[in-house]
Amino acid sequence: MLRYVLRRLLYTLPIAIGVSLVCFALVHLAPGDPISAVLPENASPAVIQEVRAAYGFDKPLPAQYFIWLKRVLTGDLGTSIKTGRPVLWEIVPAIRNSMLLAAAAIALAFAGGCLLGTLAGYTRRPTVDRAVTALAVTGVSLPHYWLGMVLIVLFSVQLRLLPATGMGAPDIAHLILPAVTLAVIPMGILARSVRASVGEIRRQEFVQTLYAKGLGGGQVLAHVAKNAAPAVMAVMGLQFAQMLGGSILVETVFAWPGTGFLLNAAIFTRDLPILQGTILVLAMLFVFTNLIVDMLQMLVDPRVKRA
Repeated sequence: MLRYVLRRLLYTLPIAIGVSLVCFALVHLAPGDPISAVLPENASPAVIQEVRAAYGFDKPLPAQYFIWLKRVLTGDLGTSIKTGRPVLWEIVPAIRNSMLLAAAAIALAFAGGCLLGTLAGYTRRPTVDRAVTALAVTGVSLPHYWLGMVLIVLFSVQLRLLPATGMGAPDIAHLILPAVTLAVIPMGILARSVRASVGEIRRQEFVQTLYAKGLGGGQVLAHVAKNAAPAVMAVMGLQFAQMLGGSILVETVFAWPGTGFLLNAAIFTRDLPILQGTILVLAMLFVFTNLIVDMLQMLVDPRVKRA
């Protein structure tokens, strides 16, 4: 097991280097000058040059990259151009809020997706299978931002049952609408994945052998679920990682102060250090989430280690 873990960590190293290069390059390829966000329009060339030197933007891009990478490795992600605070101070609360939202959403998606997928894959009724498939396709097809606005109009404006925006204390009431909105697409993806895995495993010979040995339906279902778990865990891990960085529209609609909301604000203000730091942290979270999922898959299914 230790050899497998070390090998996976070794594979992660070049991915991390590539991620850092992409994060650094993308924000520099974007149009506009980030210095203009902190200087008045009538700033003199001398002041502009001084500020550029203070932020290190006067150096060649390779030199900027290595200076930036050296600081990142020591935990220094730079200073926000807009607020003047360390980038890490801005990112940590945002990540905590995004993880809270993503955890609630993935719990809903996992419960609903596994229930619907197992029902569709294990049942012998074509009508149930078609109904679940239609629900899953509908959920995957719904745009996040549109569903969020519909839920706000329905439950906040008309029924006045739930708060429309913000995070609150936090409390469950503020979490419900954004979590439901964020969970719909992953729920559809999980439902389709579970349906395919359960349906394929149910047709295998060992399932018929279990029935022949006299096991009940619940016991056979437990064996089917155990064999389907690795594939489901892989999909769920990817969806959770995407929620952390891909919820920018949901967090913007609900004014949820997470990484998506932070990225949206940084884009409009051209806050380059915030963009670099947030994208890098989210990308590394995505990479290490996949690594953790691989470890869990190996524990659940020893065949992964032998492969």
